[in-house]
Amino acid sequence: MERDTRDPDEIAGEATPDRGPDKDLAWTIRRLLDGQLYGVLCTQGQGQPYGSLVAYAMTPDLDSAVFATQKATRKYRLLSECAHVALVVDNRSALPDRLMDVEAVTATGRAHEIEAGSEFEPWSRLLTDRHPYLDTFIRSVSCGLFRIDIVRYFYVTRFQEVRQWVPKSPT
Repeated sequence: MERDTRDPDEIAGEATPDRGPDKDLAWTIRRLLDGQLYGVLCTQGQGQPYGSLVAYAMTPDLDSAVFATQKATRKYRLLSECAHVALVVDNRSALPDRLMDVEAVTATGRAHEIEAGSEFEPWSRLLTDRHPYLDTFIRSVSCGLFRIDIVRYFYVTRFQEVRQWVPKSPT
């Protein structure tokens, strides 16, 4: 059996192929992401996947997400070793009796730590505007602030209907 050598972000799975700008799907993804405060950050290390709960914020164009984590954690170490991540957000807690109405979105991309400097302030502000209680935490020397450059989104409804959307317009 041949090994698939494509980058994980190039593999669409069973998602409907991206056919250019889909403003309705972008709006649906934005609505879901804005409606939830937390997601599961998926990382990997030593051949093992890991999931971690994170408070996140998205840029208005959905090109990027931002989150913070303590530096003395497995999550931070894994992010330092491998930038490929996924952020999974769903609304199942809002629909406990309507399982077929649950929506989920997986944003795949690469995470980069934002060092102190000119970029730090706008990214930290984006996160603290949504999560004000994180302000002191984010400014701590023991905290790392990360930006995810999102490559694509997979939006799932009814547990089997998968649509793909790429936030960045082709150049």
